[in-house]
Amino acid sequence: MSNLFYGHLYHGATLLAAGPDLSKLNEYVGYIIYAVLGMVALWGAFCVVIVWRRVAHTRFRDEDQQADFLDGIDDCLEAGDFDGVAELCEGDRRAMPQLALLAVGNRELGYAKVRRLVADRFGRDVLADLEYRLSWVSTVIKTAPMVGLLGTVIGMMGAFHTLSSGQKVDSAMLAGDIQLALITTACGLAIAIPLVFCTAAINVRIRKMEDLVGFGLTRFFESFKDALAAATQSKSQTQAKAKAAASRTAASSVAGK
Repeated sequence: MSNLFYGHLYHGATLLAAGPDLSKLNEYVGYIIYAVLGMVALWGAFCVVIVWRRVAHTRFRDEDQQADFLDGIDDCLEAGDFDGVAELCEGDRRAMPQLALLAVGNRELGYAKVRRLVADRFGRDVLADLEYRLSWVSTVIKTAPMVGLLGTVIGMMGAFHTLSSGQKVDSAMLAGDIQLALITTACGLAIAIPLVFCTAAINVRIRKMEDLVGFGLTRFFESFKDALAAATQSKSQTQAKAKAAASRTAASSVAGK
């Protein structure tokens, strides 16, 4: 039993002295790095598509389309028909209709508070959501070259191990290690570079959407402010008439007695 134990111990010490066999290790690590790069690329493409579609579904196609929508809103507000505004906006998931619906639904708070509420909701639910999703694309842009660099280091470690083995150098094995180093670097850059352009294009679309919604909100709040003032004035007149009628009724009752 002791001889068998010492035999295994000697064999292990011999393997350690000879150094680890990096050829197989590099092969397996290479497969893992390729798989990681593939997953990173898919995740980056998925995030780009999601953000692109999110921006497209949040904004109007152009300024003319938004102007047509706001014309209908203005007509309802001029008539004091807040319920009509809600009907026009309900079911439309774009930012401008949803913000107008929020303003109309909270009109009892007053113009100043409603404006702050809408601005806060736009920043939190629309812009912050887009920035959160876009941050994943930025993470992929930073991660892909780093994973490729890891493959470069692993490949060069294998190449130097082959050269330092003290035996006849296997050119095929050396070429495989160098190939791993170069391909992983190229893959990492090939993933990151297109995503940089995609991110720039998405940022442009977000800025355009922000400008378009800001212009629409400015026009909406002008009409909304006038409609609130008219509604408040009408309510005051109604209350005054009711109070006057109640006073006349009370005076008539006193005179009758």
